[in-house]
Amino acid sequence: MTVTMQISGHGLELTPALRSYAEKKLAHLLNKDGSTDSIHVVLASERHSHRAEATVHGRRGTACAEAEAEDMYAAIDLLETKLVRQLVREKERHGDHHPERHGGNGLG
Repeated sequence: MTVTMQISGHGLELTPALRSYAEKKLAHLLNKDGSTDSIHVVLASERHSHRAEATVHGRRGTACAEAEAEDMYAAIDLLETKLVRQLVREKERHGDHHPERHGGNGLG
């Protein structure tokens, strides 16, 4: 399956530097454990704030987050933090229900 990251801009010019920064900050989410299929990122500029939002589709479901800041780079940083927190929490919640696959005895 092909893993994709789609980045789009709404109300702002999506410069190569901005696209590259977003790709670098969020690329590790694709490589965590192979459970992510795609990430769709929307960067939007409004009057006095910048908003970054993303949807991550994967085996465990969908994670969505939104972040707002005075600077687009700061909004992307906040977005990445929120997504990591969600994905870690989801992974811990579901856990590994088959410890014998990893050398455990399944007793505890």
